[in-house]
Amino acid sequence: MTESNEGRPSQAQINAHVIEQFRAGSEVDGMHRDRLLLLTTTGRSSGEERTAPMMFHVDPGPPQRHVVIASNMGAPQHPGWYRNLTADPQVHVEVADEEYDATAVVLDGEEYDRLWSDITTANPFFLDHQAKTDRTIPLVAFERR
Repeated sequence: MTESNEGRPSQAQINAHVIEQFRAGSEVDGMHRDRLLLLTTTGRSSGEERTAPMMFHVDPGPPQRHVVIASNMGAPQHPGWYRNLTADPQVHVEVADEEYDATAVVLDGEEYDRLWSDITTANPFFLDHQAKTDRTIPLVAFERR
């Protein structure tokens, strides 16, 4: 992995490295593959496919769905992948040894509250991300097509 001008890899370089490790079927920088998925969206401006690695939560359903957290580490703006899927909710998901096409659904109401509680109980650092920003951190579920 090459480094940016500040001597650190860029986020794009880090993502490319994680994607490569994930697709090779190996452990991803000390994190088990069963905690990660790859999400491919269509760029809202470019129209090009964009793939991003991220943690996920399983909503037991029914139906069972993968849910991701658009925390952006508590930044004031939503992550680019989230803005892409709100423009075009047709996405591609890679998780473990499975791939599927899905429609991304931004959650709200009681469903959001239930899953936010489950996710932050299992991963309390997302509460720190929420505390850093005024925006409500979105949760997105993937409904298989």
